[in-house]
Amino acid sequence: MKLDVLEKEIVQCRKCPRLVAWREEVAGKKRRAYQGWTYWGKPVPGYGDPQAQVLVVGLAPGAHGSNRTGRMFTGDASGEFLYAALYRAGLANQPTSVHRDDSLRLTDIFISAVCRCVPPDNKPLPEEIQNCMPYLRAEIDCLEEIKGIVALGRIAFEQVIRLYQEGCKPDRELIFHHGARYKFGDELPWLIASYHPSRQNTQTGRLTTSMFDHVWAEVRKALG
Repeated sequence: MKLDVLEKEIVQCRKCPRLVAWREEVAGKKRRAYQGWTYWGKPVPGYGDPQAQVLVVGLAPGAHGSNRTGRMFTGDASGEFLYAALYRAGLANQPTSVHRDDSLRLTDIFISAVCRCVPPDNKPLPEEIQNCMPYLRAEIDCLEEIKGIVALGRIAFEQVIRLYQEGCKPDRELIFHHGARYKFGDELPWLIASYHPSRQNTQTGRLTTSMFDHVWAEVRKALG
C-alpha cells in the first residue's frame, strides 16, 4: 500500500465510537482563540519524508492542535517544542508548524502516533490504541528506508515494542527512560526513548531543551 492510499483510509476511520464523538464535539465547540478555524475533526495520518530513515511515534492528536490542523504535532505547544528541536538538528526546514498547508518539510523524519483521534483527557483506551496500531504497522511497511524509531512517551515506547516483539532480540532489558537507546536486530536496528514534549513535561522541567536536543543528536549519530 502507498502512503497516499493509507492516508485516505486513516482519515475515513470510524472504528471507535467514543473517539469519533469526542473529536467531532471538540471540532464543533472550538477554543475561543480558534473560532475562525474550520477544525479538521478527523483521524490524523502520519506526516513527513516518504524516504525517512527515522519514525517518530507520539501518543495522539491534541484537541486544539492536530485535531484542529490535521497534521501531527501541529498547532500546539508540544509541536512547537518538537519542531524547534528538529530544526536545530537539521531535520526540518523551519522551527515552527502552524497549519497543514504551511511550508514545513522534514528530512529523514516521518511523524506518527499510536492513536489517530484526540481522546478525552488525552487518555486513549487500550482497545482504541489497538484499533489504531494496524495503521502504524502499515506506515512502517510503506517507509522502506526506516532504520530506527524515536518513541515519545512511555505508551508509544510500549506499543512499538509490541509491534516488534516477535523476531527481534533486544540487546538488553527494555525499560523506558529518557534517552535510552536499544538495539534490536535487522528488522528494527534501534529504538530511542524520549519523554513526550507535552506541556506537563516541558513546563515542569522534566524535559528540557538540552535533554531533547540530546535525543536528536543521538539520532543524527545513528544515521551516520
